[in-house]
Order: sequence, then structure tokens, then C-alpha cells
Amino acid sequence: MTKRNEMMDRPVINKEVRDFLRKDQKQLSGHLKELQNIASERRNPVIPHETVSYFIWLLDQLKPNKILEVGTAIGFSASIFAEYTEAKIQTIERNPEMIERAKANFEDFGLTDRVEILEGQAGEWLEKLPADTFDFIFMDSAKAKYYDFFPDCMRILQTDGVLAVDDVLQGGTILQPTEEIPRRVRKIHKKLNAFLEVVLDHPALISTILPIGDGLLLITKKEDFDFSFMKEE
Repeated sequence: MTKRNEMMDRPVINKEVRDFLRKDQKQLSGHLKELQNIASERRNPVIPHETVSYFIWLLDQLKPNKILEVGTAIGFSASIFAEYTEAKIQTIERNPEMIERAKANFEDFGLTDRVEILEGQAGEWLEKLPADTFDFIFMDSAKAKYYDFFPDCMRILQTDGVLAVDDVLQGGTILQPTEEIPRRVRKIHKKLNAFLEVVLDHPALISTILPIGDGLLLITKKEDFDFSFMKEE
């Protein structure tokens, strides 16, 4: 059973603008639309349509050759990447239920030759993937792990490659004092703030946050830098 994500109901922009971005931008069709509808009905945590629209535009600009996704879920984002690029895609997932659902979707969509699921813990996979392998990485996994995963993401990302990180604003609660955050999500709050503190003003990076979905962080790696100090916490 998929856990309910309360942040899905806390837009970081007003509801009218959010609804406009979701309903009035060009819609998906075919199997992608079917999967999007199923995810909406079942409350599966997939990227919302405003993020889909942005990624379609962005990928057309970047034209990546090798994509890594951290957090497969049901395979929706990876299917978008496969539909709108010619890249080879690898995607990491540890949840057996999500793996089976993603595999079934990739088979149904004829994507098994384009998308490879790396089964297991993301941290372990990120440590052993070769340096400078990917020109686009999408991180949409456990939010408290973004800080820890970032050093290896930068190591395996090519110079001038882009790392996109989803859900960094936490329904706007990222700006609240720690003592106002419920204890059950306080670790996420602390780690996300520590993560943003490092990446938003680092000289080796160009970073920006877009207020779509629950906050999409985009980072371009401009030069090599050893971020392994973040793994020592």
C-alpha cells in the first residue's frame, strides 16, 4: 500500500494558478495519459502535470544521451523521459511492489530495451556507478536522503549536466522554523534545508528553484568539486 503524501495537497502557488498549469497546458495522450490517470486515481506519488510539461520542454533543449532516475515508483517519469528523448535510461528503486508495477508498465509500453531498473538501495547504486556517466539525473526519492545522495550524483554527472531534484519546498513548510515542524517530518526538514544551503550558492554549480509541483530544484554542474564532506554527516 502506497503511503499517503500530504504534500500533494499543499500547493506552493495558489490553487487557481496550479489548476491552470495542470489543465490548460498541452495534455498527454495514449499510454502516458492512461498511466497519469491511474496514478491520479490511486494517489500514486508521480510528478504533476506542470512538471511533466516543463520536463518535456527541458529535455527537448538538453537532448540528453544518458539519464539516471533515483526513485522509479510506477515508472511514470521514466516513461516520459523515454517518450521525449532518445536517451538510455537507468532508474533506481528499492520497493518490490513499485518495481513490479514499473516493470509491467515498461513492458506494456515497449520500453524494456530503453529503460533499465536498478533494484536495491539508491545509496549503494550511486556509490558504484562510474564517474561522468550521465548528462541528466532526476532525483525523486526519500527527501531526507537528498543531502547524502548529492555527492555521488555530482560525481557521476558530466560537466554541464543537469540534476533535477523534486519536492524541495515541502508545501512551503521548508521556510518554517524547525520547532514548528511535526516531529515525524523534522528530519526531512533539517536535511532539506542543509542540502539547499550547500547547493544554492556553491561556486561549482548554477542552481535555481521553480515553484512547480512541490518545488523543482535544477542544478547545472559547471566544474568538478568533491562534495564527499556531505557523506560524512
